[in-house]
Amino acid sequence: MNHASNGLDTFWKFTGFYNLMSNPSNLIMIAVGLFFIFLAIKYDYEPLLLIPIGTGVILGNIPFAEGYQIGLYEKGSVLNYLYFGVQQGVYPPLIFLGIGAMTDFSSLISNPKLMILGAAAQVGIFATFLGASALGFTAQEAGAIGIIGGADGPTAIFLSSKLAPTLMGAIAIAAYSYMALVPVIQPPIMRLIIPKEERLIKMKPPRAVSKVEKIMFPIIGLLLTTFISPSALPLLGMLFFGNLLKESGVTERLADTARNSMINIVTILLGITVGASTQADYFLTTASLKIFGLGAVSFMVATAGGLFFARLMNLFLKGDNKINPLIGAAGVSAVPDSARVVQHEGLKNDPNNHLLMHAMAPNVSGVIGSAVAAGILLSFLL
Repeated sequence: MNHASNGLDTFWKFTGFYNLMSNPSNLIMIAVGLFFIFLAIKYDYEPLLLIPIGTGVILGNIPFAEGYQIGLYEKGSVLNYLYFGVQQGVYPPLIFLGIGAMTDFSSLISNPKLMILGAAAQVGIFATFLGASALGFTAQEAGAIGIIGGADGPTAIFLSSKLAPTLMGAIAIAAYSYMALVPVIQPPIMRLIIPKEERLIKMKPPRAVSKVEKIMFPIIGLLLTTFISPSALPLLGMLFFGNLLKESGVTERLADTARNSMINIVTILLGITVGASTQADYFLTTASLKIFGLGAVSFMVATAGGLFFARLMNLFLKGDNKINPLIGAAGVSAVPDSARVVQHEGLKNDPNNHLLMHAMAPNVSGVIGSAVAAGILLSFLL
């Protein structure tokens, strides 16, 4: 009986119910994980991201007895091994490879001036860098937080793994949360900044792009961007490599693997481990709350920057060369969600005004721009 009693006592001390008493804040994070899953299923907000992340948040906050290689932050645990790909920046370049293999750069090639809108939206990154510095974060931490303004989760993880690994969980969750909330955050800003008459502007169809142009673009883009920002080579190199696989026409099997099986596997591992990194005793801090606030401001400033610059460009364009300023909101690198939001807003104002292909130009240039910005910050701050 004594042996049975000791066994039951040991069993009780291993249960989540017992360990919850020492850290009840785990329940807050479990509720956050359930909320992410709810948003993904009920409102279709980035379900491929929010369901793995939400599940990871729940996994990372199940109370457990420490010292038995269970939690993500315990060396030797399964989650810790999977988290290696986040800590060392392995997963983001693989995500970029898949993005490159599924992205059509034709709209950008046909109208290269729209690349400026992708660059203009990066103002959110540098504005947030200044804001984070003012709130007491170190220069390295401020740089990692600022990249949230690009609405690019993989880039945020890559940069924070180098500059601010202790803040990676909060930065990654903030970046992916605001990516998922693009349909909620951007439309009010678009309506506030762009007058009704400018939302009705119709753009002429993009010109046809030749196969040679499609093949040359990733090669030239790779050389140009990596010479400007070599620190971003892991991201940009994989992005343009994936696109070359797609456009070359002779490596379809590799391109298909990159844009389907591989990116799906990496997305699952990335989402689960990033979510699990939000273990309450590591995540629920004042710094995390500041990061979420700065991330929201960063994303709104980035959206506004693209919209204002689009309006500015129209001052120098004539006739049917004018652009619909709504596409400036797609300058953030939330591909293709920002472009879809632009399309939706355009159709709300004119059911015959289709802006999706035009919006994809600043959208994909935003991906490139955020990676270049990350490389610049890395070279300055590392």
